[in-house]
Amino acid sequence: MLQHLSRSEKLLTNWNNLPAQSLQQAITLSSDWIQKRARPEQLTPSGDWDVWLILAGRGWGKTLTGAMDVLLYAVKNPEVQVAVVTPTFGDIRRVAFGGVSGILKNLPRECLMSGRGQGYNATASEIRLYNGSKIMGFSATEPDRLRGPQFHRAWCDELAAWQYPDTFDQLQFGLRLGDKPQCVITTTPKPTPIVRQLMKRTNIVVTRGNTFENRDNLAPSALAMLEEKYGGTRLGRQELYAEVLDDLEGALWNYALIDDKRVKELPEMQRIVVSIDPAVTSGENSDETGIIVSGKGVDNQYYVIEDLSGRMTPDQWAQKAVKAYYDHNADKIIAEVNNGGDLVERLIRTVEVGLPYKAIRSSRGKMLRAEPVSALYEQGKVSHLGIFSELEQQMCSYTPETAKSPDRLDALVFGITELSASSGQAMWRVT
Repeated sequence: MLQHLSRSEKLLTNWNNLPAQSLQQAITLSSDWIQKRARPEQLTPSGDWDVWLILAGRGWGKTLTGAMDVLLYAVKNPEVQVAVVTPTFGDIRRVAFGGVSGILKNLPRECLMSGRGQGYNATASEIRLYNGSKIMGFSATEPDRLRGPQFHRAWCDELAAWQYPDTFDQLQFGLRLGDKPQCVITTTPKPTPIVRQLMKRTNIVVTRGNTFENRDNLAPSALAMLEEKYGGTRLGRQELYAEVLDDLEGALWNYALIDDKRVKELPEMQRIVVSIDPAVTSGENSDETGIIVSGKGVDNQYYVIEDLSGRMTPDQWAQKAVKAYYDHNADKIIAEVNNGGDLVERLIRTVEVGLPYKAIRSSRGKMLRAEPVSALYEQGKVSHLGIFSELEQQMCSYTPETAKSPDRLDALVFGITELSASSGQAMWRVT
């Protein structure tokens, strides 16, 4: 029978030790999940990892993903021990085990140990399968309960909400059975110490996702309400877009500066510019080219309108910048030429000969250039049209010690400085 399995089914192979009836149940369960229900990012990653960390927004499908991972593992591997740890005991019954996305809701009845009351013991928080495998529930409020047991696999749900970080340490001590014990973590991210520490681990797979990736399974009215109420807010960025929002000491920006003035619509604009921080190379490991569209409204507020940055060839970023110029009815393209020199203008002119263009040659360091723009944010004079996650992460993590060139940030600084220039104190020499 195994030789007839599809490639996706073989992701969960080595079921040769299962009896024929159980084997069919395992095949049916895995096929339904892999081929029909799961999005690609919900499938257990291959490779030699210790921790699979899923940082995703509310409603992304985190619980279902964690439940299916440990369930399929327990179904296909006889006599294994699996730990499921949730923030509270109530969460075990209501979410991880008995919830609409929980293990019991997805486990075929035939896979449970036969006999009345044998398959699921709610009092002991245990699920026993026909093949001798056991799934045990624990609360993060009682780390000492994890001191004795040992496991082949574990699922930690909503880790960022755990009351005691020591619970995770105790789980790690017990995760020691089999050839390769692994831990799956599903959580809406918060900048807690345990999340930050996990992000620094080497043998880890990180999956990120936002609420709206699962829109096919969520009520459109609920999504619209969430976007209306929380879109653009700091809480929304954390709970819906799964960003780890952590202010960095010494950074010129923090998320509050940006969130407080975020807008969903633009007023009538006085000026719009497209600013470029071009990369000098276009290889796989080259810097990104920063391309930012910004403007000044009739309200004298400055607006970040679009972030088109990315890793591109010179021809690609020149074409993208010119397209943005026309799409937004801009009045000028600005480009830093410290490294590219006249080549930058030639690339722009190749795409559009007569386009208004201004070359700038920076005469001050990046931090000194950025400080006046940061001051405008502190004064509440700059608004972002929506969320620009990568740009904002770069802004809020940039300090004097930052080694990597902040390409998106540089392009932003060029644009806002051009729009706000009113004194004779130039931050760069125009060529």
